[in-house]
Amino acid sequence: MLTTFDRRGRRPRAGRLSAGLLALALLVSACGGADAADDGPAGDPQSGGTLAIGIESDTDVLDPHRAGGWVTYRVNRQMYEALVDEDLSKTSEEAPIPEIVPGLAESWEVSEDGLTYTFHLREGVTFHDGTDFDADAVVFNVRRMSDPTFEFYDDRSAGQTVFVWQHLQSVTAVDPLTVEMTMKQPFSAFLRLLTQGGGGSTGIISPTALAEYGNDEIADHPTGTGPFRFVDRVRGQRITLERNEDYWGEKPYLDSVVFRPLPDPSTRVSALRAGEVDMIAVPSPDSVSSLEEAGFDVATSAPPHLWYLAFNMTDPIFSDIRVRQAVNYAINREGMSEDLLRGTTNPAYSVLPPANSAYEASEEYFEYDPERAKELLAEAGYADGFETTLMTSVDGSGQIVPVPMAEYIQQDLADVGIRVKLDTTEWITYLTEWAEGIPAGTGMAQMSWGMTTPYWLRNVTSSTLQAPNGSNVGHYSNPALDEVMQQAATALDEATADELWRTAAEIVHEDAALAPIVNDKAPYVLSGDVQGFVNPSEEWYDLTSVWLR
Repeated sequence: MLTTFDRRGRRPRAGRLSAGLLALALLVSACGGADAADDGPAGDPQSGGTLAIGIESDTDVLDPHRAGGWVTYRVNRQMYEALVDEDLSKTSEEAPIPEIVPGLAESWEVSEDGLTYTFHLREGVTFHDGTDFDADAVVFNVRRMSDPTFEFYDDRSAGQTVFVWQHLQSVTAVDPLTVEMTMKQPFSAFLRLLTQGGGGSTGIISPTALAEYGNDEIADHPTGTGPFRFVDRVRGQRITLERNEDYWGEKPYLDSVVFRPLPDPSTRVSALRAGEVDMIAVPSPDSVSSLEEAGFDVATSAPPHLWYLAFNMTDPIFSDIRVRQAVNYAINREGMSEDLLRGTTNPAYSVLPPANSAYEASEEYFEYDPERAKELLAEAGYADGFETTLMTSVDGSGQIVPVPMAEYIQQDLADVGIRVKLDTTEWITYLTEWAEGIPAGTGMAQMSWGMTTPYWLRNVTSSTLQAPNGSNVGHYSNPALDEVMQQAATALDEATADELWRTAAEIVHEDAALAPIVNDKAPYVLSGDVQGFVNPSEEWYDLTSVWLR
């Protein structure tokens, strides 16, 4: 089957902001300059200005293959592009699941047997360092993530992106603008996985830069093909990007973007109110209504987000299904969403996140019933309860307000006799520890994740992807589930695959292998000067359409 798309239109080039002027712009105003409101009619997009975004934690490394977490990918995707992208120009109401669209490949073909993908690359694209983008650059990047015999192979990148390349047999440059990838088996989720960025991404890095700086230093010299290019990073304070004047597609209106890590929600809100930033992620839930009343814009969506608990299946307590079921019954998801999180989330009634084609929610598996939880604990031999530990971060992308949420769960579980100690860690450190797997003595670990493909479920439940070689951090294993997910992954049509993924989700539900808690509405709060921002059904966004008035 052949999918062909037209080249993106181009907007007239605006003047480039020098490093000196950029610094001046940051000092003058984080809101696009003192005179921005006088530049033209409110509905007429204006070029120029610096957009300052308050983000919920510091980021991971600026190496797309190595980096984990949505908060980092929101920065990296402005600089790096993959072969395939998602259309982020529509809201959740307009597009509940983002459409797959061209990235650095302007079209592609998939063989009838589902084994061969042929990508036709865009002509005239250059990396930020002037290197030409071509088929050899794609092969270089794919081999870095997948081929241990390659000179620039990076095991950290391979570990982060294994979910994409696990079935890859070969990658070949057919000619300067054509790449062929052959799979060992049909892989129905492959194109969608190429668009993802939460646990490593497939953004293409300049081979010249990689050869110059090496695998360990490239993150300090980010070099992609994206609409923005790297200026500087001061860890814990800011990451600054500027418009890429040589971008192949529509150039951004903004001169520059500054991402400011502000881990405390109240600090983010204060910075927005004071005009120190133009836009914030994850406002404190109790601030949203007052911010709206003060004239700020609140943009929500329905992204593929699941805030969930994984159970340690090697723990003698949690290896008992009755205990896992008890935990699911004991947690008041509705109460957390409404009382603690003030309607900024929805209760989660599926182990699959929203915004994917197989998503179906069912309250019957996760109804709040503390009396039933007590009965199950008594049946399991824990009538007097037990003690355990829950791992959680203190901040991070998609984490909402993780410590108050963990404390809410702590109280719910205490009400049925489960005494929980909280083990809290800063986000980037937590990601590393979580990826190693839940340690002995710890019963549960919290995470927020999801993808716009139901294949995500395999990442967190497959017995072949147990930590530290995968994201199944609780070491769950169910051969029947593995077989169903294998059938779903190799199905050649989406309808068949989706039905199999729903069967897989039902198995995970019945086994109480996870405890889904809430689905985030991903609110962003923007000053009235920020125009053109779209909050799509995804955990990241496009900044090329954003402008400041």
